[in-house]
Amino acid sequence: MAKPDLIRPGDLVLLVDAKRRWRIVRMEPGRDLQTHHGVLRHDDLIGRPWGSRVETHTGHPFLLLRPSLNERILRLRRISQIVYPKEAGYILLKMDIGPGCRVIEAGTGSGALTTVLAHAVRPDGRVYSYEVRPDMQRLARRNLEGTGLEDVVEFKLRDVAEGFDETDVDALFLDLPNPWAYLSQAHAALKNGGFFGSILPTANQVSRLVAALEVSSFGLIEVEEVLLRPYKPVAERLRPADRMVAHTGFLIFARSLVPKGDENVP
Repeated sequence: MAKPDLIRPGDLVLLVDAKRRWRIVRMEPGRDLQTHHGVLRHDDLIGRPWGSRVETHTGHPFLLLRPSLNERILRLRRISQIVYPKEAGYILLKMDIGPGCRVIEAGTGSGALTTVLAHAVRPDGRVYSYEVRPDMQRLARRNLEGTGLEDVVEFKLRDVAEGFDETDVDALFLDLPNPWAYLSQAHAALKNGGFFGSILPTANQVSRLVAALEVSSFGLIEVEEVLLRPYKPVAERLRPADRMVAHTGFLIFARSLVPKGDENVP
């Protein structure tokens, strides 16, 4: 019989109370966690199996679980709006991003999408992340270091108006307020048939990007929105939660095409 997988010093632990409120804590010997319902000693949690139930010194229960990537993203330190998990997961599927892919993103922001991309392309893929603001890049680096994915990402501090260093990448995602200004640079970096994506908060921005894509060497343009509606998981009174994660951005996708006139291979 296999030994149980135990919590170790340095592990990130998801602590969930009886009302499903949660936090992520790194286990450090000798430290205490102060909660509204009592104290949890790290030394009492280290060495327990994942999935255990524990109680504070006042008797309030908590679950000990591994934090998912979704939960880690939601708790990233941020100084800008992030690409939320409901969009990030869909982006991976829509743009066919998986192990071994080479992906460009601009800008990096707080590193939420960077983290998701790095997690998806590992171990042999690569994420090239462009950002023009040094403070943003520093924060994103710190956030990536906390996930152990920093070796998969190559950070670049540069205005993408100058173009991208990489060519023939599988996918390219622009999280910028004016992505229409960089379509020629994006096309030059993508392989033929490669995946282009962007996220924008307002409809007028989307219209401008779509208009620019229509006259560029891109096709199969799509505009979509992802809405997430949670339910209260109580068998006797299952119903929607009072709040939902609604509009956080429009997603725009397209495919890189061979420029007209260049289709014939000599």
